[in-house]
Amino acid sequence: MCRSIKTLREPFTPQVTDADVEAAALQYVRKISGFRAPAAHNAAAFDAAVAAVAEATRTLLDQLVVRGAGSGTPDRRAAASH
Repeated sequence: MCRSIKTLREPFTPQVTDADVEAAALQYVRKISGFRAPAAHNAAAFDAAVAAVAEATRTLLDQLVVRGAGSGTPDRRAAASH
């Protein structure tokens, strides 16, 4: 259960997929809850938490502005607005 969550922002990860975000969210919820897989009576809460963390992660990544990284890549908001 101690698998590391990888950094999901540029320049560390040039192309972040939904699968990357969902895997990180799942790993986070597993770590916080202490369960690798929830019992049947906790499955809905577990799944809702994974979805909420994934959505918060997408929002964070979409709004981050990385300065001074030297990667030459535009921030996500500027790229999305064109």
